[in-house]
Amino acid sequence: MFEINPTKYYKLSNEEIISETGKVALISNSSINNGVMGFSNLEPNNQGNTITCSDTTLGADTMYYQEKDFIGYSHIQHFVPKFNPFNRAIASIIISVCRVSTSKKYDYGNKFNRDSMNNTKIQLPTKNGQIDFDFMEKFIAELEAERIAELEAERIAELEAYLLATGLKDYTLTEKEKMTLEQFESGNFEWDIFNLEKLFGKSTRGKRLKSGDRISGNLPFVTAGEADEGISAFIGNEVEIFSENTTTIDMFGSAKYRNYKYGGDDHVAIVHTEKLPKFASIFITTAIHKTSYAGQFSYSRNFYAKDADELNISLPVQNNQPDYEFMESFISAIQKLVIEDVVLYADRKINATKEVVQKS
Repeated sequence: MFEINPTKYYKLSNEEIISETGKVALISNSSINNGVMGFSNLEPNNQGNTITCSDTTLGADTMYYQEKDFIGYSHIQHFVPKFNPFNRAIASIIISVCRVSTSKKYDYGNKFNRDSMNNTKIQLPTKNGQIDFDFMEKFIAELEAERIAELEAERIAELEAYLLATGLKDYTLTEKEKMTLEQFESGNFEWDIFNLEKLFGKSTRGKRLKSGDRISGNLPFVTAGEADEGISAFIGNEVEIFSENTTTIDMFGSAKYRNYKYGGDDHVAIVHTEKLPKFASIFITTAIHKTSYAGQFSYSRNFYAKDADELNISLPVQNNQPDYEFMESFISAIQKLVIEDVVLYADRKINATKEVVQKS
């Protein structure tokens, strides 16, 4: 069924082949990740839509389908099909039966080498004395469809549990929330300027903790950046722990609300909004971000805690004081509007799943 030959490979070190920006897979003797050791910027030297397998193992456990052209490696055999059609679905069945066929037949003194591969016999479905490729493709398509349906059902169940646990299942606006939205849209309320330090006291600066000194743990450690909300690691070091329901501002002036306890490095300023209701704190974070993240801070001009103390933000007021009740009602209404489509989608999917179960 296959022409089996060693893969072509570059006579270079792994460091010379692999690149962080690489796109071409380097297929090695690895028994995980489809045999991919890394990616390279070098040209591929083996064709894709084929199968690879290490000849140093005790069976076909390292046999993988390679969709795209790739770079080979020492002791990797290349299975090029002599037949058509050939694709991922057909390859997956061939690989599965090869693993069954070779299971427990080889040991450290008798490896699954190229001669063994060429002499291996496998069982495949047939029709009229010919391999039934059509059946194989349909069979895999059905398995994949079933698995996708199972995964979707699992995700919907998890979503339903999350919505219930967090109280996000309720998306009906209260009369107060409706009035707040109408008031906001009409502009029928007043704004005023307030200084952060006067509202929440002095901001706190985090403390530097080098990457090499970080101990793995469960505490989110916040640094500058947008990726993963600025969380660079989860640490077990003894550091100052900042309260949930607070706001961080990084060195570029980017403000983020934190609803969990965390640590922070020296490029992060913490604004102590913890005494406010949650939704009011989120409103404050947005107001801070609008003022601090306007391009005035960069690598050459970092934002620090002292800048937070000098920051002035615009807030809704009542009787010349910040109207935290208005802010809380407004953010609550916005959250319900955003979550409504998610809840309705989950409900539709859950009801559809129940109907299928009942019919079966």
